[in-house]
Amino acid sequence: MPGTPPTRFAFLGPEGTFAEQALRTLPAAEQGTRTPARSVGEALDAVRAGDADAALVPLENSIGGAVGVTLDELAEDEPLMITREVILPVEFVLGARAGTDLSTVRTVAAHPQASTQCRGWLRAHLPDATVIDVLSNGAAAAGAATGEYDAAICAPVGATRHRLAVLADKLADHPDAVTRFVLVARPGPPPPPTGDDVTSLAVYIAHDRVGALLSVLMELAVRGVNLTRIESRPTGKALGEYVFFLDCTGHVADARLGEALRGLRRVCADVRFLGSYPRHRWSGIAGPHPVPAPSGLSDTDYANAAAWLARIRTGGLS
Repeated sequence: MPGTPPTRFAFLGPEGTFAEQALRTLPAAEQGTRTPARSVGEALDAVRAGDADAALVPLENSIGGAVGVTLDELAEDEPLMITREVILPVEFVLGARAGTDLSTVRTVAAHPQASTQCRGWLRAHLPDATVIDVLSNGAAAAGAATGEYDAAICAPVGATRHRLAVLADKLADHPDAVTRFVLVARPGPPPPPTGDDVTSLAVYIAHDRVGALLSVLMELAVRGVNLTRIESRPTGKALGEYVFFLDCTGHVADARLGEALRGLRRVCADVRFLGSYPRHRWSGIAGPHPVPAPSGLSDTDYANAAAWLARIRTGGLS
């Protein structure tokens, strides 16, 4: 992370959420201060205002997809930069106050991503219960603890923190589900390249230009830059206007990715750099592996070609 290492962290709260669990996997956060925020926007605004050095917020889930509010915040508000990603296996339990029987549950609090991942279990075991959306898994557990809801879909740590009885565990329809969180800081020099990095961008294209999206993809493809994710979100300015979120393999310091960024800047209405940061080191999870560049498009090939051109420009032999 640029400058002084962070010591003050915000995260999507309240306490007892997967976000807190993910944040505490970072040694600096475990040793520093951790402040829960009521929403993704509040967590990121704490960084913008200087009240926190960094914030950990959810970006996407392997089942429920992208977290739209995080994407919108990164694309439209005062710029911030992703400095790290954390990928966490997700395990849900159904928590309720002591003495509650599963047959009496009529209302279940859950974050929308959580209820999406547990849809099959809810259909099979609580088909008549009303699922109520809340801001976080921790808020769901807190609501069940006060009796506002009969039960909550939450993280095991949330049930423990709020002293809930676990009526059922392993609720997720897909037991291998994971959530990807990102650590976000104020803009500055990105972390140095590691050889296994991700670069995230928000790309705005001219919606009335034929082949505009194809032009974006070609800038990456012709340089052998692997596109690992693409997501569209409405800009909110007019119907049919979208911003595209891209994750690419590589670092902004890499020659070929740098050339791709210059190309995107030429063909797009706007490009917002969201960060270059190390890919999460998977441990015990079947995660993705870097895709090698095609022959002639590796970083070494680009460096050799650049050196060759430099020799010609200075009068050397080709």
